[in-house]
Amino acid sequence: MSLLTSLIRASTQFQQALDKRPAADAAERAQAKAEPAAPQAVGNPGDDRFTPSGDQVADLAALKSRKLAMADYKRSVGQDLAFVKETLRHKLAEYNLPPATALSVDKSDSGRIQVAGAPTADIKTQIENDLNVNKGFKEAFSRLSSTEPTLHFMDNALKLNQAYGVNNSLLDTLVSENEQFNGLQDLVHRYDTLRRSAGAEGFEAATSNRGYALNLNAQA
Repeated sequence: MSLLTSLIRASTQFQQALDKRPAADAAERAQAKAEPAAPQAVGNPGDDRFTPSGDQVADLAALKSRKLAMADYKRSVGQDLAFVKETLRHKLAEYNLPPATALSVDKSDSGRIQVAGAPTADIKTQIENDLNVNKGFKEAFSRLSSTEPTLHFMDNALKLNQAYGVNNSLLDTLVSENEQFNGLQDLVHRYDTLRRSAGAEGFEAATSNRGYALNLNAQA
């Protein structure tokens, strides 16, 4: 076969290929039109697909609770607790009582400090009178009567959540999404309000709705 013949044949094959390309392009366009379009996301942010599931709600509640400044709360309560216990130890020394004497302090319905555990009625009365005129002691004990139970509840609820993934609905209710309103006194107020307003026995049991007492040298 001559070189000229080969060139002519190659040119002819190339032209045929060019002639077939428009037809192939048209076929591809027709196939693309026939295929259904990929589904597009539709809806507004308020649609159900944006509503957190139960697990997501629990995660959000746990995240909110984890922002609680528990270390600061414990430090604040610990200062009052240390002051009250140190005052009681001084009273034991003042009345020549053994340092290991067990004392229990609480408040009467009228708000008066009451003492149990003194060896005699006379010493008991004297200690009570001293404590009731001690403004600093009364204020610290009054704060403890609300802050310590609240802190105890929150601490236990968070430990259960961390250990077992159990969320406490009452804790979720207490905690505000705005961290500015999660001061210890804010939480104490909400906890006390819920405890007083709820009448369910289960709630009363869960929150230990009993009079607060502080024990020195004895198990609480």
